[in-house]
Amino acid sequence: LQCLWILQKAIIQFTVENCWSIVMYDVFFIDVKEPNAEKNYELCKQKAPHVHRISGVQGIHQAHQQASKICLTEMMYVVDADAVLVPDFEFNYKVDKYDLDVVHVWHSRNPVNDLEYGYGGVKLFPTLLTRHMDLTTIDMSTSISDKFKVIPTVSNIAEFNVDEYSAWRSGFRECAKLSAKVIDRQVNAETEDRLNTWCTKGADKPFGEYAIAGAKAGRQFGELNKSTDKMNLINDYKWLKNKFKNDFA
Repeated sequence: LQCLWILQKAIIQFTVENCWSIVMYDVFFIDVKEPNAEKNYELCKQKAPHVHRISGVQGIHQAHQQASKICLTEMMYVVDADAVLVPDFEFNYKVDKYDLDVVHVWHSRNPVNDLEYGYGGVKLFPTLLTRHMDLTTIDMSTSISDKFKVIPTVSNIAEFNVDEYSAWRSGFRECAKLSAKVIDRQVNAETEDRLNTWCTKGADKPFGEYAIAGAKAGRQFGELNKSTDKMNLINDYKWLKNKFKNDFA
């Protein structure tokens, strides 16, 4: 009888561990008309056949909020449309029961200046906190929760340098945030190093000169408009397109 009890306990333990090992959170692919969105979406589907695509929603925050409203799991993966997932990345991260209110961010590799940090990386958000997030924040990823965890492995290449405007826009938005120091919990020395790298390296890479031009313009914009409502313009894609056209007219 005791042997039977031990066997039943082992079977239950095995079942629990293996069910936990195959748990997969809902995956969302969010695009705002990136030129390489279709290619990257197909790549994402190879790793997550159940991926949901969110497209055509006005506003970065609003797109993520829409994803959270149809999410059926307590955490949700988000993949940007310019993300080229690396071969060894899988959507199988296990969140501890005590970390279900923590934003998890993987590193990405910048194809222009070779920086590796959270910019453009795969993210794992608490679904309910995303659903009820503050839509007025500048940097969404670091403000959904006051708890933030970096996964220091590369999930993808942030392939934003596919045309002049996409490269410029990426440099502008990121460096405006970095220079204005609107990213919660950022380390100043690390921020300055990233700013300098964005503004100086990669001119020889495809559309690298546009990424650098955007970075320099964004750095200036962030320094001039920190702590003002004008910072919200970096999430207004119509305004960004007009600024790009004016800068290169």
